[in-house]
Amino acid sequence: MTDLGPLTFLSPAAGLVALVVLVPLAALVAATRRARHVRSVLQLAEPASILRRVAIAVVAVGVLVGLAAAQPVWAQTRTQRMRSDAEVNFVFDTSRSMLASVGPSGPDRLDRAKAEALRLHDRLSDVPAGVASITDRTLPHLFPTPSRQAFRATVDQAIAIEQPPPMAYFRIKSSTLAPLSAVATRGFFSPAARHRVLVVMTDGESRPFDATALGIVLRRGHGIRPVFVHVWDEKELVYANGTPEPDYRPDPTSAALLAQTAAAAGGSAFDESDLSGAVAAIRSDLGSGPTRAEPASRSELALGPYMLLASALPLLFLLLRPAR
Repeated sequence: MTDLGPLTFLSPAAGLVALVVLVPLAALVAATRRARHVRSVLQLAEPASILRRVAIAVVAVGVLVGLAAAQPVWAQTRTQRMRSDAEVNFVFDTSRSMLASVGPSGPDRLDRAKAEALRLHDRLSDVPAGVASITDRTLPHLFPTPSRQAFRATVDQAIAIEQPPPMAYFRIKSSTLAPLSAVATRGFFSPAARHRVLVVMTDGESRPFDATALGIVLRRGHGIRPVFVHVWDEKELVYANGTPEPDYRPDPTSAALLAQTAAAAGGSAFDESDLSGAVAAIRSDLGSGPTRAEPASRSELALGPYMLLASALPLLFLLLRPAR
């Protein structure tokens, strides 16, 4: 690959195909010279000729086909001012209870959590954001990045129910919020991030854990402020092939558990209907700080097909223009 700023050739060696035009071009030049010599000997007038136009057309076709073979790509990178001292990590509860929905055809909790997280991220687009999942362990999928495309692709493609599965695979309530402590101890945030916010998209249906101990871990060192978004409805059930699973019942204490955990860690908790409140809390926790220009998105345009299309124009010119 050859990089020339915004213009990149993915297969530059393939561009040597343009050299094939040299063979017919050389033959054409030789024939023209022989004809000119013969006319000179016989003292014949120089006739009107299209050979020059043919030569130009052959060269143009060869150059355009060669460029197309080199697979040129025009790339544009959009930059955005990003906080250099702050990061956000979105953690998705992917336990089986997040399959719960109001009716077998309604959107389940995880689908709503992903859509709500994308809306939150759109309103926090000046802060690098990462993606993680939690069941009975917390695993990173994307470390905080300024790229909106990478964030959206990770949420869309990597976040799924029990992927990877929890250790307690056969338990309907397999998740626990205790493993959130890994966010503070295992490098989920970069050392440069002095302002750290953890956005947890969860139904709050957790096995028992020590909320105070979790709060101490999150506050230690560079304090991590958790913001819990409660994705839950009392009418929701987990459906298997359209039939409610008998082992699952919504936990009415889940909202209180999230509020208690948030208080222990110096954070906050919001219902999924109050995303504006969640954004305000996140902004407050992040405060203000220095920014720097970062690449936020990248778009690419393959120029090869256009080069091939353009290569037909010189030939059409010769075919449609009468010889003189």
